[in-house]
Amino acid sequence: MAFDFSSTARTTVARRLPVGVLALCLAATTACTQTKSGGGDDAGSSGPVKIGLVTKTDTNPYFVKLRESAKAAAGANGATLIAVAGKFDGDNEGQVSAIENLVQQGVKGILITPSNSTGILGALKQAKDKGILVIALDTETDPKDAVDATYATNNEQAGVLEGKYIKATLGATPPKLILMDGSPGGTVDEQRHRGFLQGMGLKDGDPAILGAAPTNGDQNKAQAAMENLLQRDASVNAVYTLNEPAARGAVAALTAKGLAGKVAVGSIDGGCQGVADVKAGKYLVTVMQFPKKMAEQGVNAVVTFTKDGTKPSGFQDTGAQLITDKPLPGLDSKDTTWGAENCWG
Repeated sequence: MAFDFSSTARTTVARRLPVGVLALCLAATTACTQTKSGGGDDAGSSGPVKIGLVTKTDTNPYFVKLRESAKAAAGANGATLIAVAGKFDGDNEGQVSAIENLVQQGVKGILITPSNSTGILGALKQAKDKGILVIALDTETDPKDAVDATYATNNEQAGVLEGKYIKATLGATPPKLILMDGSPGGTVDEQRHRGFLQGMGLKDGDPAILGAAPTNGDQNKAQAAMENLLQRDASVNAVYTLNEPAARGAVAALTAKGLAGKVAVGSIDGGCQGVADVKAGKYLVTVMQFPKKMAEQGVNAVVTFTKDGTKPSGFQDTGAQLITDKPLPGLDSKDTTWGAENCWG
């Protein structure tokens, strides 16, 4: 999963937006990005299959990879991908407007990474009522059957893996934990937080938790949050981070405080920069996700549905893998060499 932050160079394919699309984007204050692959007349019903993709942002390398993979899969199937993104993580209004716009454009399927698991339900129902296949990528909806199927990381399990690793690293040392959370109310944010505490054998409110702060998955916000928390209590020995940008921010604050290398820091994402960070010893472990797999499977499902009406269903787990150069007994992990070969971004 992923969140909005300053990232490495990304690949975008710009196209002129139709006037109606541009007006809708501006009205919704959404940073709409439209990416197409395939050919033919998009307006004609006899043209290539049109597939909509709605991501949380268009700048996070995770969503850039997801979009590029969806575009490639659509092109390989002779389909057209129309990709739209919110301006920031949590831009629920922008996602609703994007769904409505894609319905008007006549897409056969919509792939979406929901910013809010409940805030888009009405728009998704309208799409489904028009016979459009709706698939969630990366993030589940609530209820889960608000979409036809979900292709995603089991984010709670990813949190469990991070928590188990940090707990094993501490051994018999009692944890003094700081939590670098995501966005309040975010589905993935809550799942990872809950899973991490489960992996640590803790519950919210436990005295072992020195503090927690929302970071929105942003490096700068995470650094500021960690600096504030360290001013209150610098006895921390373990840090949970929602994603790798938050981990980089937390590590920057720890380094400035002279705590680098003295605190067990874990994360989730599996981006190439994150794998490099683990290799460099900036944090101990990350849990890799596989956005390419999510995108390809989602696109293929829409193409199959268009051909013969077959609908996917349920939750399709696209996997999660611990990446570390410090393996621990009882925990399945891959080293950063493997991570570099399989990372994204």
